[in-house]
Amino acid sequence: MTKTMIKGVLKTWKEDRGFGFISPDDGGKDIFIHISALKGTSRRPVTGDVIYYQVARDNRGKYKAVNAYIEGVEILEEKAAGFLNTRKGIVLIVLALVAIAAVVVALNLAP
Repeated sequence: MTKTMIKGVLKTWKEDRGFGFISPDDGGKDIFIHISALKGTSRRPVTGDVIYYQVARDNRGKYKAVNAYIEGVEILEEKAAGFLNTRKGIVLIVLALVAIAAVVVALNLAP
């Protein structure tokens, strides 16, 4: 995988399939990008977006974009870190605290 970020323009995007191709600014071959390479972006990519990415080989030896982001588009929190900020995460935490409190009360009331 390349360590440096490469800049290119999203040449094509198939929204229904979640992938497209980036035309690198250096004039090299177009590179495949899958939606999974754009983790945490606040919106889906559109043709013409400026994309920064790294290059890696897939399991078939083909090059693809990884660790990508769209220029000027906000990056949201990672799902694992953002879980506590979701309604489901808060509900689970509250339920866990209630269960712990119930156990503590029950132990204190036991003869």
